[in-house]
Amino acid sequence: MNLDRLAAMEAFVVVVDTGSFSAAGRRLGVGQPAVSKTIAQLEEHLEVKLLARSTRGLTPTEAGLNFYERARRAIEEADEAELAARAAGSSLAGKLRFCAAVTFARIHLMPRLPEFLARHPSLQVDVVLDDRNIDLVQEGIDVALRMGELSDSTLRARKIATARRVVVATSSYLERVGKPESPNDLLAHEAVIYSQAGGGAEWTFRRGDAENAVTLNGRLHVTAAEGVRAAVLADAGLAIASEWMFTPEIASGRVRTILDDWELPAIDLWAVFPAGRTATTKARTFVSFIEDVLQAGSSGKTAA
Repeated sequence: MNLDRLAAMEAFVVVVDTGSFSAAGRRLGVGQPAVSKTIAQLEEHLEVKLLARSTRGLTPTEAGLNFYERARRAIEEADEAELAARAAGSSLAGKLRFCAAVTFARIHLMPRLPEFLARHPSLQVDVVLDDRNIDLVQEGIDVALRMGELSDSTLRARKIATARRVVVATSSYLERVGKPESPNDLLAHEAVIYSQAGGGAEWTFRRGDAENAVTLNGRLHVTAAEGVRAAVLADAGLAIASEWMFTPEIASGRVRTILDDWELPAIDLWAVFPAGRTATTKARTFVSFIEDVLQAGSSGKTAA
């Protein structure tokens, strides 16, 4: 039997990650029968059953779990060795798959991706835009950029940036309705409420030792940041959001920040890597690039 062991190990790892031959085939770009045949050949070569097949799907046996961990590490080390041989420090190769929230990516990432691709002409980048926290392993994600508190303590993550949360409204809205001078003044205004985690109507403002808790009055509740942006820019009301969400409009003056002498909880940006995996050189290099982009933007060196 002529078996490409590394390719077979990769197929097995993807089968375990995705839970089925068909999903693994889609990830690998081959048909389901080819994946099934490869796993059968691998089991024959090892003389051990790696997967238990049932009506519920595929689950690794005890031997399969042990093999999975070692196979995954071997694949990662092979990838790292290949990148090193190609002088990966200056130019990456292969495919990088990352995910990020839609609005943050549109404003801060997509305009700078051509620069990253120009640095690494042999690299393909797959971008998954989703405001939800998707399963990184199931979706084959190398690194995710997530904002706010991380609810899963098992995640491998590194904080790469922090932004202020601010009260924002368009200049035209403030000219028509008036500018709030204190947190309590917000109660007289219509607010656009971001109803996802990290948003909501209840906020505590701090200034020195003083605290002021308010519950915004908002008839418009939105589940996506793009909707919050659109509503605010349409003069539907004020909103509490990260500076990242309105960076271009704040810079142009179309949107103004309010109550700047009061503080709201800051929001963190995290680079999150799939649990149990070593971060690849591609993922680490991309995260460093994003750090540089955000740091330069916050210091005014580049446009956001």
